[in-house]
Amino acid sequence: MKIGYPCINNSVGCTANRTFRLKSYSEDLLKEKITENLSCLKKILQYNINNGFLFFRIGSGLVPFASHPICEFNWQNYFKKDFQEIGRFIKEKNIRISMHPDQFVVINSQNPEIVARSIKELEYHCQILDSLGLDQTAKVQIHIGGVYGEKEKSMKRFIENYKKLPVFIKKRLVVENDDKSYSASECLEISEEIKIPIVFDTLHHECLNNQEKARDVFEKIIKTWKKKDGLPIIDYSNRIIGDKRCRHIQSLDPRLFKKFIKETFGLDFDIMLEIKDKELSAKKALEVLVVV
Repeated sequence: MKIGYPCINNSVGCTANRTFRLKSYSEDLLKEKITENLSCLKKILQYNINNGFLFFRIGSGLVPFASHPICEFNWQNYFKKDFQEIGRFIKEKNIRISMHPDQFVVINSQNPEIVARSIKELEYHCQILDSLGLDQTAKVQIHIGGVYGEKEKSMKRFIENYKKLPVFIKKRLVVENDDKSYSASECLEISEEIKIPIVFDTLHHECLNNQEKARDVFEKIIKTWKKKDGLPIIDYSNRIIGDKRCRHIQSLDPRLFKKFIKETFGLDFDIMLEIKDKELSAKKALEVLVVV
């Protein structure tokens, strides 16, 4: 089991997601920001190794405007050696990497332009992982998308558009249950049709479910992962007590995390902690695992 956190480290003094305004776009400024982001990513990965964190989600802002029409710069070639160096470190240290585009990536949209932009964004994320030389266990994670007042048709549209995706995207793509529209059971329905792996989000399941116990549904989700995909991934968080909006907690509750680990005993998976204080909660999680 690998423990990790997403995108931002509050301890290293930098961010790997530095960007700038579109109106300020220039190739020189883009090179500057990518250089800074890659440098910071190296620091974060080294910090993670020093602290026993072997799972990390790289932020979408690593290469600003990469999927935007304004970007004609061949960043893959220009920064090839940098990506290869980071990729070697990741593989040598056995770190698992994932990415998670923003919510505007909606491949089941009724608007063909939105679908096209979404695919461009997925291409960019997969190009990052390919540039790092990572295998198929490095995943790009998305939600099913909108309901548009007709859930069955929207699910079918996701399936149809997924089937049209290029192989280099499909081999990395995974879907996640969300807190408002598509439950874990509905993700399973889609996976039965297209064999896409599912990331199980514990907080979202708490907020949207069909009365299934988390372990019961997760045992089904595990079967959507093949050996080439690596271990199943769980996004772990808890709901703020008394909160109706399904927001993530600020810091890990060791008692609840210990309970979760015991409830999933015997199952093998990697954990992405979607908790606001990032690496601080990851440290708490590792401490719990030592004593469980």
